[in-house]
Amino acid sequence: MAVITGGNSGIGLGIAEEFKKEGALGAIVGRNSKTLESASALLGSNFIGIQTDVTKTGDLENIFKETENKFGKLDILVVNAGGAIGSGTLGSVVDTTEEDYTSMVDLNLKSVFFTVQKALPYLNDGSSIILVASIAVQKAFGGLTVYSAAKAGVRSFARTFSRDLLDRNIRVNVLSPGTIETPLFGKLGLPDEASIQAKEQFQNLIPIKRLGQKKDMGRVAVFLASEDSSFILGEEIVADGGVVNL
Repeated sequence: MAVITGGNSGIGLGIAEEFKKEGALGAIVGRNSKTLESASALLGSNFIGIQTDVTKTGDLENIFKETENKFGKLDILVVNAGGAIGSGTLGSVVDTTEEDYTSMVDLNLKSVFFTVQKALPYLNDGSSIILVASIAVQKAFGGLTVYSAAKAGVRSFARTFSRDLLDRNIRVNVLSPGTIETPLFGKLGLPDEASIQAKEQFQNLIPIKRLGQKKDMGRVAVFLASEDSSFILGEEIVADGGVVNL
C-alpha cells in the first residue's frame, strides 16, 4: 500500500499512475480539491484522494489514519509535495524576505520531516520511503536560493532517516528530477507561444534534448519502492537527462 503526497498532479500523479500499473493500492494527497478529484477519477478505485495541506503539521496524521482504515499499513511512502513556484521561491539572497524564506522552508523541508515522522507508526517494517528533491541539490540555479537549500536538506534526510530507521529495515532514498513536462509550465502565466519557447529553451539545455515525462519519474519511483532496490538506502537517483553529469 502506498501514499503519495502531492499526488494530485505532475510528478506525483505520474508516480501514482506507475504504481497503479504495478497493482498498488493507496492514497494520493493534495491541497487542490479540483485536481485531487480528477486525479482520483483517473486512478480509479485502487486509490483514494485525501485533501490535506502538508504544511499544517497537525493534519498530517489524519492521512495515515484514513489510509490504514481503508487499506491497512503502509509499504511505500512517497513524499513529493513541494514547489519551485510560489511565494519566496524566485529570489536571491539579496531580495528574499523572512516571510518568503519561512514559506519555502515550511513547504519543501519542514513538511517532509513531519510527513515521515507522522507516518512511522503506520509503516510496515521493511517499507520504502521515497523523498522527491531536485537537481537544484546538485547545481546552482539563479533565483532558487532558498528552494535549493531546502531540497539539499531533503537529500540529507535520506541519509539520516535511513540511519535512524535501520532497526526497522525501512529504506529511505531520494529521487531528484530535472525539468519535467508537467502543468507547472501553465502556472508561469506565459502566453501559449512564450510557454512553447520556454519549453524549447529548457529542452536545449538537456543533453538528450527532451523534457522529462511524468512516466520517467514514475518508473524510478517503482524501482526504489521494489525489492530490486533492497540493497540501496540513503541514496539519491538524479533523473535529469544528463544535465548535472554531462
